[in-house]
Amino acid sequence: MSVNVRPVLCALLVIAGPFRPLVAQDPDPERKMFTSTDVVFLVSVSAMASAIAPVDRELATWTQDSLLQRNIVARRGAIFVREVATPGSFIIGSGLYIYGRVAGNERMAELGLHGLEALVVGGSLTYLIKGTLGRARPYMGVDNPTNFGFLRGFRSEDYRSFPSGHTVAAFAAAAAVSETTDRWWPRATWLIGPLLYGGAAATGLSRMYDNKHWASDTVIGAAIGTFAGLKVIRYHETEPDNWIDDVFLSVSLPLDERGAGTASLSFVPRGAMTPITPP
Repeated sequence: MSVNVRPVLCALLVIAGPFRPLVAQDPDPERKMFTSTDVVFLVSVSAMASAIAPVDRELATWTQDSLLQRNIVARRGAIFVREVATPGSFIIGSGLYIYGRVAGNERMAELGLHGLEALVVGGSLTYLIKGTLGRARPYMGVDNPTNFGFLRGFRSEDYRSFPSGHTVAAFAAAAAVSETTDRWWPRATWLIGPLLYGGAAATGLSRMYDNKHWASDTVIGAAIGTFAGLKVIRYHETEPDNWIDDVFLSVSLPLDERGAGTASLSFVPRGAMTPITPP
């Protein structure tokens, strides 16, 4: 029995796509917002997308194979990772932020807040690209992966294939969380990074399995998400007194001596807070 391995190899390229080590190296001691490493990352992603685009149709056909589609493990797995990416990533991020504020855990609140920022940045950019380029989804015609239409993505969900929004969300969350936790627990990087990015890659594959996106959609989605997540963290590193942290990381639910929450919230910027000594 002969097996065409090219679709498998291309799918592995999607999984191994934009990964944190490619952009995590920071040779710039001044911690500038944008560095020469970003150029290497963008060129690498563009080359990868160009290499995969010619086989978009073949990969779409392969993922819709009747045996693969009937595989209960593959189907349930696709549903699970899709829901974890969206809306799961927003729910998890919000939960971390709220818990951090209620419990007074600033690290947890920061993790949730910055993760949500990455999702908003990546999602906003994705919406504009989707609407502008108007690429038809694979289910609209698997034989025509080059079906683009200027601005029609704003009018119909059927023409919002490029890039994959679920993949953007998954990689944005993975990049933001892994980059943040790398500063706090560097010894856990070998576990957290692969786990988060592996799950994000699975999200991209699930969107291909669902016949909602071409392979090149997921590659570019992974790039946008990774870039958004890393740049959000870089912004907070280069601008430690930024207004976002000043406002949202000052929100807290004070606890009394019994550990019970009071009904007041503080929205005072951290730089403007003055400690009050009780009488």
